[in-house]
Parts: sequence; structure tokens; C-alpha cells
Amino acid sequence: MENLDLTIKDLINWLKIKVKSANAKGLVFGLSGGIDSAVIAGLAKQAFPGNSLGVMMPCHSTKKDEEDALLIADKLNLKTTKVDLNQTYDIYLKSTGLDSNNDMAKANIKPRLRMTTLYYFAQHYNYLVAGSSNKSEFFVGYFTKFGDSGADLLPLADFVKSEIVELARALGIPDIIITKPPSAGLWEDQTDEEEMGFGYDVLDKYIRTGKGTSEITKKIDRMNQMSSHKREFPPIFMK
Repeated sequence: MENLDLTIKDLINWLKIKVKSANAKGLVFGLSGGIDSAVIAGLAKQAFPGNSLGVMMPCHSTKKDEEDALLIADKLNLKTTKVDLNQTYDIYLKSTGLDSNNDMAKANIKPRLRMTTLYYFAQHYNYLVAGSSNKSEFFVGYFTKFGDSGADLLPLADFVKSEIVELARALGIPDIIITKPPSAGLWEDQTDEEEMGFGYDVLDKYIRTGKGTSEITKKIDRMNQMSSHKREFPPIFMK
């Protein structure tokens, strides 16, 4: 990425402008232990040193994710809080009275509970919610509708995954976070690339150049088309 330092400076200024224009005081975001949320944390801390909050929200997720989130927080001297959603998730599922065998439907409850949690803190502190979706995920719809895409700001949605890595290194994010396999943490041993069926390097290349094998490009185009509703407001009937 050209002019990386300038890009970071522009991102920080953009965050300040957006928060000020909303008459808000700072930023709140999920701190998952992954690279995307780490970059959001790094940017938020520089934009609002005293008014940035990372929220750890374990929901039948691995202990390693929480350890990595704490590592990021320690590196950035970031204020954090923890909301354990394990019991909330279990009670919610039980209260529906629906014994579903649709694992994806159940998994998507997790990011939606996290979105609700972030907005509770946001309204309490008069902060804006910063989402961590990047352009690669956004392009193929690899996010939960009204879940991790539920945010006031999406600072990283014009940066492909390889650019997120560059931003992370420039912001001083620990290497162990940068090199860990990307995961949405929806179930044990889940990884983004395995679920998508191709690597971020392949996806990034296609987004940037339009090049790739016929099989892969058709799959990516299909994912982009099928997920278009996720990137749009719900249709409105016009009388």
C-alpha cells in the first residue's frame, strides 16, 4: 500500500470527523483477538486515547481468543470490558422453543448478540460503534447481516485483507495476531478461508485485478451476487 503512514493519518482524522459530526464522544468496538478488530483498536486508540473501549464478548468461543484480545489491549494500553454471553446465548436458544438443526442459524445468533451489546455500551457512553469488516469479507458477504455488519462506521470496508495486514504492522499489532488464521469464531476450529473455500490471497487478487481461475472467479461472483442484500437497506415499497 502506498503512503501507509498518510493512510493511517487520514483514517484517524476520518474517525474524528465522523464522531464529532454525530455529537458523540468516542468509539466502542468488539475486541475478538483477530487482526481486523486489532486494527480498529489501534486506530480508535490514536483517534480517541481516552474514549475508546474494546469489548470482549465470549460466546462459546475459545480461551485463546480472549488471551489474544488481552494481548492487543495490553500492547495498545486500551480500556476494555468483558461481557460473557455464554449463558445469554443458551437461554435465548432455549427460550425460542425451536430445536433447530440449522447450525448456521444458531451460529449467527452470536454476532447479533454482540451487536446488541456494543450498542448498549455505545448509547451509555455516547460513543459510535466501529465495525471491523474488511473489503474482502464485505465483497463476498462473509459477515452476519445485522450482526458484525451492524455498526455506525465501517473504517476498514475499503481495505482488502492483505492491506489490513499492512495496517496492523504499521500500528504495532503483535505478530502472533497478524499471523494467526483468520476466524469469525462461530464454532470450534472454524477458519474463514476453509469456510469460503479459497484463500484471502486469491480473493484479494480477484478484487484488485479481476483475475483468477474460472472456477474461483465464478464462485466469488456468485457469492457477491447472493450476498448483495447484505450490503443494501431492506427494500421499501413505494406507494
